[in-house]
Amino acid sequence: MQNTKETRGGNQRGGNMTRGAGPRGGRPDDSTPKISITQSLKRLSVYTKKSTGLIILTAIAVLIGTLVTVLTPKVLGNTTTIIFDGVRRATGIDFTQLRLTLLILLGLYLLTFLTSFLQQRFMTVITQDITRRLRRDLKAKLNRLPIDYFDQHQNGELMSIATNDVDNIVSGLQRSLTSIISSIISAIGVFVMMLTISPLLTLVVCLMIPVMLLVTRLVTPKAQKYNGEYFGSLGQLNTQIEESLQGFTVVKSFNGTQNALAKFEHANQSMVTSGWKAVFISGLTMPMMTLVQNIVYVLIAAIGSLSVVGGTMTLGNMQAFLQYSSQFSSPLLQLAQIWGTLLSMLTSINRIFSVLDADEMDETLGDYPNEPASDAKVSFKHVQFGYDDKLLMPDFNMAVEPGQMTAIVGETGAGKTTVINLLERFYDIKGGALLVNGQDIRNISRHDLRAKMAMVLQETWLFSGTIFDNIKYGNETATDEEVYAAAKAAYADDFIQKLPDGYQTILNENADNISQGQRQLLTIARAFIANPEILILDEATSNVDSRTELIVQQAMERLLKHRTSFVIAHRLSTIYDADRILVMDHGNIVESGTHQELLAQNGTYHQLYTSQFATA
Repeated sequence: MQNTKETRGGNQRGGNMTRGAGPRGGRPDDSTPKISITQSLKRLSVYTKKSTGLIILTAIAVLIGTLVTVLTPKVLGNTTTIIFDGVRRATGIDFTQLRLTLLILLGLYLLTFLTSFLQQRFMTVITQDITRRLRRDLKAKLNRLPIDYFDQHQNGELMSIATNDVDNIVSGLQRSLTSIISSIISAIGVFVMMLTISPLLTLVVCLMIPVMLLVTRLVTPKAQKYNGEYFGSLGQLNTQIEESLQGFTVVKSFNGTQNALAKFEHANQSMVTSGWKAVFISGLTMPMMTLVQNIVYVLIAAIGSLSVVGGTMTLGNMQAFLQYSSQFSSPLLQLAQIWGTLLSMLTSINRIFSVLDADEMDETLGDYPNEPASDAKVSFKHVQFGYDDKLLMPDFNMAVEPGQMTAIVGETGAGKTTVINLLERFYDIKGGALLVNGQDIRNISRHDLRAKMAMVLQETWLFSGTIFDNIKYGNETATDEEVYAAAKAAYADDFIQKLPDGYQTILNENADNISQGQRQLLTIARAFIANPEILILDEATSNVDSRTELIVQQAMERLLKHRTSFVIAHRLSTIYDADRILVMDHGNIVESGTHQELLAQNGTYHQLYTSQFATA
C-alpha cells in the first residue's frame, strides 16, 4: 500500500498513480525569478537568526584578529627602526626595547592564531546549522507541494537543489562570511594607518578601488548567466544518472548502453562547458586586480624610496607602508575573489527559494454542500476535471454503495486512474461534487480523507529497511502482533519465515532481493494493517506469474471482504466477481453492470473480453 497520509512521509505520488495524468518528467522550470544579492542575503539571513550569538562572537573574533593584523606591520616596522637606528648610533642597539617590541610582536601573532581558530570553529557550527534547517524546510516544502508540481519538475533536479545547491550556499558562507567582515575592517584599518604615514602614497594605493568596481560591473552579468546554466545542467545530469540506474536492466536488455552513455556525455559536457565559463569569467577579477596591485606596488616603492633618501620618511615607516599596501590590496583581492562565490551562491539561493516559494496545496477546508442522508459510500456528481484547459471529464457521475466492489476498465487514457486521483485528492475537481460518506471531500483535510483509504498498486513501493517496518508503515501505531497478523492474512508470513532474518530481513533500495510476487504480498499486508474503509487496487496482479497470482488474489479477497473497493483492471479475469463493472471511454462511463450483464450487451466490454479470450 502506498502511503496516503501526509503525516507519514508526506504526499506520496502513489507509485504510478499519475501515469497518463498530464506532463510527467518535464524539464526543470527555467523561469526562476532573479533577485539581487542584497535580497538573496536578506532572505538567507532568516536562517541565521538562531545563530545570532555565535555570529556576534565570530564578528568580535574577526574584529580583534583584523586589528591585530593591522597593528603587526607597524610593530614590525618599529623593530626595524630600533635596529637601524642602533647601528647608526654609537651607543648601539637598545636590546631592552628590542626585546619588549619582539614580545609584543609574538603576542600579536599568537592572538592572530587564536582569533583565526575561533572564527573557523564558530563558522563551522553556524553553516552546518544553516544546512540542517535549509534541508529540513525543503523536505517539508516538498511534502506540501501539489502532485502537478512533481509532474513538471524532474526528480534529479529537485535532488540537486536539496543537495548541491544547499552545499554550495553553505560552503560559500564558510569561505566568504568571515572574509567579507575581515576584509572590510582590514581595509578601513589599513587605510587609516597608511594615512598616518603618507597621504600621497595612500592616494596612489586607492587607484585600485575604481578598477575593482569596473571589473566587477563587467563580470557580474555573464557570471550569473553561466552559474545558472551550470546548476541547471547539474540537475539534468543527476536526472540522467538516476534514470539509468533505475532502468539498468531495461537499458542492458535493449542494448541501450551506448545511447545512455551518449545522453550522459551530452549532459556532462553541458555542465562542464557552463562550469568552466562560470569559473573563468568569475576568475578574471583576480588576475586583473593582481596586475593593478603590482603596478601600484612599483609606484609606491619608487616614490617611497625617494622620500626615504630625502629624509621625509623613515626606513621603518617605508617598510611598514609597503606591508600596508599589500594588506590593503589583499582584502580588495579577497573581495574580488569572494564576488565570484557570491554570484554562485546567488544562483543557488534563487533555485532553493523558487521551490520554497512554489504554491502549496490548498489545505483550507471548503464549505461545500454535504449530503448526510446519502446511502452511498462514494458519489461522483456531475464531476468536471481536466489536467489542462481541456476537460477530460465533462460530466462524470457514479455512486458506490458501502462494501461494494467496483471495477473500472477501459482503454489506456480512458480516465481510469484519473478517477482514483480525484478520489485521493491528488488533484481537485474543477466542477460538480465528489462525496465520501455524504461529505464533499473538499470539506475534509487530505490527511483525514486519506486515512480512510489504502492502495495496492501495480508497481510496488517498498523502502530500504526491514520487512517488519515496511508492513508497519501502513499503521505506525500497530503492535508487533498486529504486524504478524497482517502478514498472515496476506499470505506473506510463510515466505517471510523462510528468510534468514525473517521479519528483520533488510530490503535493499528497490527491494529486488525478494520476488515481485513477494513484494506485492507485503503491500497487501501493509493495506491490511491500515484497516481502511476504502480500498484501491490498481492492476495489483499484473506483474506476477500465474501461481503467485492465485496467492495474491486469495490475499486480496480477504482484504476486500466487507470493504468498499475500486479495482482498476486490464486483465478482465480478475474482476468477474465485481459487484459492478464500469467501462470508461474519454472520461465518461459508457457501460455499467456485472460481468454477465455487460457480455450480454455485446458492446465495448464484450469487445474487450473477446480481444483477451477469443480463440483461434
